[in-house]
Amino acid sequence: MRQRLKRVGLVATVLAALMLALAGANAWRHRTGLTAADTPAALRARLEPFWRVVPAKDGARTGGAVLLSGCDGVHDNMDFWADRLAEHGRRALILDSHRPRNLDRYHAWRLVCIGQALAGQERAGDLAIALADPATPAGGTVVLGASHGGWTALEFLRLAVSGQVPPGLRRWPGDPARLLNDLDAVVLLYPYCGLLNGADEGDWSAAPPMLMILAAEDRIASTQACRGMAARLRARGARIEVMVVPDADHAFDQRERAPLSPLSFNSAQRDHAAHEVNAFLAALD
Repeated sequence: MRQRLKRVGLVATVLAALMLALAGANAWRHRTGLTAADTPAALRARLEPFWRVVPAKDGARTGGAVLLSGCDGVHDNMDFWADRLAEHGRRALILDSHRPRNLDRYHAWRLVCIGQALAGQERAGDLAIALADPATPAGGTVVLGASHGGWTALEFLRLAVSGQVPPGLRRWPGDPARLLNDLDAVVLLYPYCGLLNGADEGDWSAAPPMLMILAAEDRIASTQACRGMAARLRARGARIEVMVVPDADHAFDQRERAPLSPLSFNSAQRDHAAHEVNAFLAALD
């Protein structure tokens, strides 16, 4: 019995190492430009039929917002946050990166969650396309990214501050310095900050103010890794606040779950995070 358990443990260790190696190779492929690249017009044509806009409440418009879901695709938490941003007078665009690539079918989104498809570096191109949307009202834009979406937002900022073209795009859809200048703020909900996240590069002094909201008991994304990344980005000139939701686990703001998911929704924790986001945005006005 003991020998059998050892063999099972060895197999699990080997599989975990293999998955990490494959994920690392995939991230390297994205960062070295080996991903097939679209023109901005072609990528926009793929994305636009699947994105959804929540109009600003009461007709008031102070700017725009782009929302990026976690690795399992767009769910109810994106609607919640879009409504909160719309109440701030912002036209909120929910950007779906999964359905245009058929990553919503047959649990293919799980490949995104383990880093085998649509790494944050590549998805940063989707964000660039959405930020260049001519329908976005004047007044600046807020980006809100949850989990994989937070990773994506961080990779976008790294690419924009350095001028590097996002993998998957042949060129920027607009001047990256202008896209950065048009950003009012970035909100990062329990983002992935692990080994595959390459955001820790360059001069971040031109990046917009950021609020990183972490879950104290996160079982999916390392809270400690994100604290470390925030500290390193501050040393690079970033303006970044970190707030930790006590007792919260990953995706505490999301009701919809995959079968057998160990995660759970917590309305009080979501309200806590919403209060922090409201205060953060109000301080920018």
